[in-house]
Amino acid sequence: MSLLRAFSKEQIINKINFENPWWRNHKIDDYYSSMKKRLYFDLFSPLVYEKKIKRAVVLMGPRRVGKTVMLFHLVQDLIDNKIPSKNICYLSIENPIYNSLSLEEMLLHFLEHNNLNFSNELYVIFDEIQYLKNWEVHLKTLVDSYHKIKFIVSGSAAAALKLKSIESGAGRFTDFMLPPLTFYEYIDLKNLSHLISLKIKEWKGVSGNYYVTDNIDVFNNHFIDYINFGGYPEVSLSKEIQSDPGRYIRNDIVDKVLLRDLPSLYGIKDVQELNSLFTTIAYNTGNEFTYEELSKNSGIVKNTLKKYIEYLEAAFLIRVINKIDQNAKKFKRATSFKIYLTNPSLRSALFSPLRKDDDFMGNLVETAIFSQWGHNTDFTPYYARWKNGEVDIVSLSKEKQKPLWAVEIKWSNRFVKSVQKLSNLKSFCEKNNLDRTLVTTKDIEKIKELDNLTYDFTPSSIYCYTVGRNAIERRLNKTMGISH
Repeated sequence: MSLLRAFSKEQIINKINFENPWWRNHKIDDYYSSMKKRLYFDLFSPLVYEKKIKRAVVLMGPRRVGKTVMLFHLVQDLIDNKIPSKNICYLSIENPIYNSLSLEEMLLHFLEHNNLNFSNELYVIFDEIQYLKNWEVHLKTLVDSYHKIKFIVSGSAAAALKLKSIESGAGRFTDFMLPPLTFYEYIDLKNLSHLISLKIKEWKGVSGNYYVTDNIDVFNNHFIDYINFGGYPEVSLSKEIQSDPGRYIRNDIVDKVLLRDLPSLYGIKDVQELNSLFTTIAYNTGNEFTYEELSKNSGIVKNTLKKYIEYLEAAFLIRVINKIDQNAKKFKRATSFKIYLTNPSLRSALFSPLRKDDDFMGNLVETAIFSQWGHNTDFTPYYARWKNGEVDIVSLSKEKQKPLWAVEIKWSNRFVKSVQKLSNLKSFCEKNNLDRTLVTTKDIEKIKELDNLTYDFTPSSIYCYTVGRNAIERRLNKTMGISH
């Protein structure tokens, strides 16, 4: 009887060599160097260069948002910053050749091959770390044992990584979440920044600078493309993938998360049930839900529904927005809530891309805008709902929980001429002493006053761009304290 053969040391070394071409030519592969960096790179890289705190950096996020590309851009950045190329090692854990190896064994192969020791300044990257069982225990041991080495790991099972990082990595890991593209990044990635310019600083409902365009029709066309395809860098830049986004996104993102990542982490037995719930939510993104209605429509009991929604939020597929009443009071028991996809292009992939005059486009515009606010890590949006009225986004002060501003999202111009039809918004502003409010439109920008209330009308695409840009730039300003 023949014995099963294991990979030889020579085969493992050959694979490590292949994965690190910069050891020979001091630069990353042209495939990666030709891609534009995500604007999030400048938020991520300072964590890698940080030397005072001995921590591994855990790069997490949904599938296909550009984590691996960012890691290769990091390698080039390290080389450009005079780190010897042989001191940087990249290993893709999902490769079967590493299946029987611990992280430490991989590290030792790298050190031996490049004739390095622990006194060198080294950078070791483990990509797709979730494929290694008990990765968090392995990584914690490495951080504790090798003080001169900076460990960077990445993984797509965001929920799993976050959970295990919190449980095992306290004081040892720094988590960094890479979300889907903002509309701002989409415009930057496609080299369209010439379409936009800064107008004024500080505007209520915007939290930062405000931007304008000279060609709203062209800008809106790009906005529709962003809604349909723009959450993922690869889809944004490939007409071929855009011709069949469903196959790419459903197979590679949704199926792997719903059918593999989440069930393996949480022990979900009925994956079809979970998939069916997610499909229902995706189709109705931006609508208000109750557990009763969801349970009735899906046949899933309420307690299980609550768990599924928690899982989908942890997997960064959806975001639940809580409700306040007309007086901006929170509800003690949330019986209804809104759910948005974290990325509007998920819906287009699951069903079909929408045209700008589609009946459901208003919900996707709202979803796109909420996804931008999701990049603002210190902001919690609410929506106001009472017996006969609603306001889409409300910001509450952290100290007094009083409304700071309110925004109504519309994919229509008709309210510019009929301001009196915004009676719900007016009522909410009067009750909460707000003298100015923002209403989005399809393509009109205008300021109107009625009954001591100022209405700032602005195109939805501009508002979406502005919110996303301000969120990233605010985080960049905070990061300036950490530099290399």
